[in-house]
Amino acid sequence: MKTRMRKKQLSSTEQSSNPSQSLPDDLVLIIVARVSVLYYPILSLVSKSFRSLLASPELYKVRSLLGQTESCLYVCLKMKPYKTPTWFTLCRKPEPTLTSSKEKRSGGHHVLATVPMNHSPDVRFSSLVAVGSDIYNIGVPQGRLKASSSSSCVSVLDCRTHTWREAPSLPVELFTVSAGVLDGKIYVVGKSPDGRKRKNSFQVLDIKTQVWDSAVIPPLIKSSHFDNTACIDGKFNVVTYAKVVAYDPKEGRWDPGFVPISRHMHSDSYCVIDNVLYCAADGGLRWYDSQSQVRQWRDLKGLVGLSRFSPDDQVRLADYGGKMAVMWGVEVPCSSGYPTIICCAVISLERLNSCKIFGKVEWVDRVFTVFGPFTFVKVIAATV
Repeated sequence: MKTRMRKKQLSSTEQSSNPSQSLPDDLVLIIVARVSVLYYPILSLVSKSFRSLLASPELYKVRSLLGQTESCLYVCLKMKPYKTPTWFTLCRKPEPTLTSSKEKRSGGHHVLATVPMNHSPDVRFSSLVAVGSDIYNIGVPQGRLKASSSSSCVSVLDCRTHTWREAPSLPVELFTVSAGVLDGKIYVVGKSPDGRKRKNSFQVLDIKTQVWDSAVIPPLIKSSHFDNTACIDGKFNVVTYAKVVAYDPKEGRWDPGFVPISRHMHSDSYCVIDNVLYCAADGGLRWYDSQSQVRQWRDLKGLVGLSRFSPDDQVRLADYGGKMAVMWGVEVPCSSGYPTIICCAVISLERLNSCKIFGKVEWVDRVFTVFGPFTFVKVIAATV
């Protein structure tokens, strides 16, 4: 009898020591909804119930109602043996309160946490676009198909549950796809098979209806090669081998684009923030605004605390809720070889005048270490 009473008392003590069990579920949901997504990867380690809560649709509905939605940074790497991409999300370690100015500037120890998912389809830089809490992966061959094969596959990563789902396939199979998002639609250019040749193809997905636009769209200006795309000035800009063309949805036509933007868009080190095109070039960061009187690339001023990039660095930029996220790899010698340290910086942007934009480095951190060769696919932000 005494043993049973002791077990009962012990059980009661254990339950009272777990605050989540002593609180109503609705209250726990509201509390967790107010926590920054930077801490979600750490919270997911607390228990199975927390992992389930962090993947529940109800949590993100509450976050939306409370106005707590925020940008969440995702990083995609291809590491040896390159079978499937590995996804990470930026998170922050729970650390003691930072007091010194040096500690505050370090950013509080941000790290990359592996995103738990069973399998990721193959991806490319130009195939990935973010729409709200979803990341679309468009037109990349899957399975045993060669990278040079055409594909109509479209898959979507739900950044709330970290699960992939199939989306409506492209109307035609495409090679060398490049996509962009503009006014609730995803614009896609690529090459479609045409007998022994390949012809230019242009497709549009209405995100709300999930229907590919079947309206008659004027053909893309002839080009034998596509590079990357950027949505600026309300137009879908496509960098071709020799020129830049821009599709105007309001007018339903292709216009000549601003040729200078192509100078730094043949690599994958660029992004668009508030209608301004940014890139990593010549060891630093540059910007281009087509609304300026002088249409040319300019250096981003400020950037105190940010080292210059080397020509071998794989640099990736992303719109991080109106700020710029910059990631790059730096090789460092150690006893086991030359691992690559992936660094991250978050930069706030201020427009001083038509010819000057100032970048303030909010923090810089070493966020991950890669042993062996890897490919930096993309850095992209979703809203959750």
